[in-house]
Amino acid sequence: MDEIRGDEIRGKAEGTATVPLSVLDLVTVGQGRTATQALRTSVDIAQLAERRGFHRYWVAEHHSMPGVASSSPAVILAHLAAHTERIRLGSGGVMLPNHAPLVIAEQFGTLEAMAPGRIDLGLGRAPGTDGATAAALRRTDRLNEGADDFPQQLAELTRFLDDDFPDGHPYARIHAVPGPVQATAEGGVQSPARPPVWLLGSSGFSARLAGVLGLPFAFAHHFSAQNTVPALDLYRESFRPSAVLDAPYALIGVSALAADDEREARRQVLTGALSMVRLRTGRPGLVPTPEEAEAYSFSPMEREFVDSWLTNIVHGTADEVRTGLDGLAKRTGADELMITANAHGGEARLRSYELIADAYGLPTA
Repeated sequence: MDEIRGDEIRGKAEGTATVPLSVLDLVTVGQGRTATQALRTSVDIAQLAERRGFHRYWVAEHHSMPGVASSSPAVILAHLAAHTERIRLGSGGVMLPNHAPLVIAEQFGTLEAMAPGRIDLGLGRAPGTDGATAAALRRTDRLNEGADDFPQQLAELTRFLDDDFPDGHPYARIHAVPGPVQATAEGGVQSPARPPVWLLGSSGFSARLAGVLGLPFAFAHHFSAQNTVPALDLYRESFRPSAVLDAPYALIGVSALAADDEREARRQVLTGALSMVRLRTGRPGLVPTPEEAEAYSFSPMEREFVDSWLTNIVHGTADEVRTGLDGLAKRTGADELMITANAHGGEARLRSYELIADAYGLPTA
């Protein structure tokens, strides 16, 4: 394995936070807003996160969802790399079965060349969309086959990233460029370092695989809260020290939104809840305004879903959100919290991250 240092994985808690705080961006698009505005907001949030001492900033891959403009993480990350200087940037994640491993190795090798030592490659095995869209992406309707092949795809991707296929392998003479081959070529001065790989999951499969391989693990607590503790326990129990990590390192994705008062926080998170109702009932669209979400007449079944959904979103004033995040970190033993703030407009999201940074006394410059 080529050069990966543990300090590129393990974050540092800033201010009074007990664990490092990071950001997960879905690049949400609200009604009356454009994808261009959403992407500009992503730059604003990334710059705020860098300025205030958040450790990393990840972008998630989704497809065929009008309210989520993050279908191309590598493209977005290149844009963010051009507008930041220090913060780690990564995918949270790339859905590997949607892509050829060589393509991902090339994309993230390019990102590493653009922003050396700042890129994370988070990988998932879900499609990040519905079955029909996944079939269109993968050019096959045998979707389970892609998920089942994830360990093999991961092994192939790792070989491309490390440029170490064994002699006699069909891909032994194929190189992901930019990549380590440029360090070993005559006159090569390229750094052998490459992005660390993370495994993402919402169940036990990737937790166990990450543990067995000695890789860092990111769990989607924000939409699979009931599985968080079992998955983290499984990861830790399965962990074997590797050249990447000598001990487990797990972060969890957390939905959290802070506002200047409780009522405003409730108004903002209700927009995301209504978006999820529509997505789960086959009606995906742009993120509704707070006014529309407040006026919406939820059916009893929808209300039950919304109430359950909101219990897993840490929201309220900055102090209330801090208390909720601290409790979650203690309850799960997570090594890092990655916060996603979903709301209709970019202003509410920016304000939320600023308030959370203030609550923890994070750096101001």
